[in-house]
Amino acid sequence: MDITTFIGLGLHIFIALFFAIHVVRSGQQMYWLILLFLFPLLASIVYFFAIYLPSSRLEHGARRIMTSAAKAFDPQRSIREAKAAFAELPTAQNQLRLAEVQLEFGFSEEAAQNYEACLMGPFSNSLEIRFGAARACVECQRYQEAIAHLEAIQSVDQSFRLAAVLLLLARSYAGVGRNAEARSTFESAVARFGTFEARAEYLIWALATQDTTTAARLQAEVDQITRRWTAPTSKLNAPLINRLNAAYKLSEKRT
Repeated sequence: MDITTFIGLGLHIFIALFFAIHVVRSGQQMYWLILLFLFPLLASIVYFFAIYLPSSRLEHGARRIMTSAAKAFDPQRSIREAKAAFAELPTAQNQLRLAEVQLEFGFSEEAAQNYEACLMGPFSNSLEIRFGAARACVECQRYQEAIAHLEAIQSVDQSFRLAAVLLLLARSYAGVGRNAEARSTFESAVARFGTFEARAEYLIWALATQDTTTAARLQAEVDQITRRWTAPTSKLNAPLINRLNAAYKLSEKRT
């Protein structure tokens, strides 16, 4: 056996060992171990495409890139497809899909209507759909309806999406002028979860209500967080950053 063959065989075994470790750590079927050691090259190739790649960050990243590219070239294709599917087969599932796509693309009023229609049917007890309806209502400033949805969720499950529910509740309380409740709910969200989103939403509210003391404290905390961000993180949080910048500008005009 020459050195090239020896190196090639060793490489096959090394790759098979790598995937064998993945089998154990990810809880895959144990027959993969037998295949990987009996047929290291062939089994490794099959395992890579059948198991490893679909669960890897690489594929998730590729999917996000493809989705972003599709939106850039044809931003409303998903909505057209969802509308066509619902028109062809007006099931609750297709209406839910339409609502989700509409909310994603900023058609919050239409999304709210479709989410609420879904709650009239077989999904009436779905907390996920009620949460979607609440998000849509907040986005189209139907705050009282959002509060009703969110309080209904909390009456069933206090822990359901708690961080997101608290922030939506706080924004909704602010939207209907219940500022004391908005403040306490924002404070609770920041204390319990300490996320950038919680601080940024609270800061937007503080700027809107001209609470300069709270705004200054939160601005320092937000600045400390964003200084450590990478470019992808900044891009991911761009919509909230845009809202925050708009709140800064509006606050400056008032002073």
